[in-house]
Amino acid sequence: MKKQLLDFLIKENQRINDNYSLLKLSPADGSRIIDTVAGQFVQVEVPDSKATFLRRPISINYVDRSDNTLWLLIRKAGLGTESLVSMGEGRVLNVILPLGKGFSRPLKKDARILLVGGGVGVAPMYYLGTELRNDGHNVNFLLGARRDVDLLELDLFNQVGIVYCSTEDGSAGEKGLITHNTALNQQWDYIYCCGPMPMMKAIARYAVKNNIECEVSLENRMACGVGACLCCVEDTADSGNVCVCTDGPVFNIKRLKWEI
Repeated sequence: MKKQLLDFLIKENQRINDNYSLLKLSPADGSRIIDTVAGQFVQVEVPDSKATFLRRPISINYVDRSDNTLWLLIRKAGLGTESLVSMGEGRVLNVILPLGKGFSRPLKKDARILLVGGGVGVAPMYYLGTELRNDGHNVNFLLGARRDVDLLELDLFNQVGIVYCSTEDGSAGEKGLITHNTALNQQWDYIYCCGPMPMMKAIARYAVKNNIECEVSLENRMACGVGACLCCVEDTADSGNVCVCTDGPVFNIKRLKWEI
């Protein structure tokens, strides 16, 4: 898939809470956003910051073709992302896109599909959910967070499909870990998942036990995004060590050498 290195203007910065922002970007030259698929990511340069030399990898939250905007849901985790979430409208960000390989599509039209997202791992799930809905699938989401204020974009998810929630403190949805939600008592044909590693491994165990096709989006540390630095290597059953940024970030769990 063709890639671009392009300047984007921040058209809108929606501060969701103290830790999260939704940036909506448009190409500064007025061009149309290049083709992307759910599960891919971008590498964003952090301007005016001597402490953040490397670009930051950010999942594509959505591409709105109607107003030509690229959505990035960003969690404040360090100096780089803290700088990004604080930027106002009109600032220019240099972006490499699209990077990596996205999620596959179900072969069955009547498949029961569950999209599982924890924390900022919900970001690619919104884009994937809209694509699956547009393909004619019935979409279900299982979203988890520590508190109700950390359940991100709930209004958008509810417009796409059925939403199940878990919060650790019980302030929204079911109380407890997402991996204990009663939605997992239902029968599913496909599961797509992104979030903290312990959560993804637990979902992978559930999928293997119940013979469910499952793909996960890994969040290994990435520096270059193009397979040159070898920071994000993951051991696979079929190809040995591969770079998550180029072979992934999405993998079928059958490829991963996880102890599940």
